[in-house]
Amino acid sequence: MDFNQLEAFLTAQTKKQKGITVEQATILTNFWKTHKVKIRESLIHQSKWENCLRNLSWRVDLKSQSRHLDQINTPVAIVEFELGKDDQESEFLCLELNETEVNQLLNKLTEIEKSISALSYIS
Repeated sequence: MDFNQLEAFLTAQTKKQKGITVEQATILTNFWKTHKVKIRESLIHQSKWENCLRNLSWRVDLKSQSRHLDQINTPVAIVEFELGKDDQESEFLCLELNETEVNQLLNKLTEIEKSISALSYIS
């Protein structure tokens, strides 16, 4: 709820029978201005059920050994995700991707970005 929505809501509440008083609306407005960031952070923290991404690191290596000769000296992306909750120890997920898999991953991330952008313009 942004500040304009809050004002409209509280104004409507003051006009209702058995609603709130103007003084109560003023107190709520001041409380919201003072604690908006803390309230938002608390709600985000409470709504996380699963692990979240804490860190991401990556690098590109060249294979120096392989069972198959055609794979030697081919680039390989190493991606490491650090996952966890605030009150828990981190878990690590490490991926090794060849060039085709990197391109597939990038295409999927582009699709996700487009979906998020489309949804964010709706609301």
